[in-house]
Amino acid sequence: MPKDAKAILAAALLIAAGSMAAFAAVADEPADAATGNKLKSGLSPTVQLLQLMDTDKNGKVSKEEFMRFMEAEFDFADKNKDGQLDPVEMKKFVYRMNHPTSGTPRVRK
Repeated sequence: MPKDAKAILAAALLIAAGSMAAFAAVADEPADAATGNKLKSGLSPTVQLLQLMDTDKNGKVSKEEFMRFMEAEFDFADKNKDGQLDPVEMKKFVYRMNHPTSGTPRVRK
């Protein structure tokens, strides 16, 4: 595995590990009545990230869900489509991982 890929995977694993620890906070959150969407601005970025990754909505992120999410995020972050993240692309990627949004994730089911 290339050195850059290892660094990306290590960063992603740290983010995901934090997501698992914070999941308990989501269980008691009611879904938004209008949209059914549980992503709320009051939730921590970690909890929001977990919700974006958990495509089968079982409250956990499988390795398959995690890898699918990270592949989609990598492809999105690789703006010049060269198969590598340069320092500027990586900085934006790390920011996005720490500031998830309530938008539609780029993950295919």
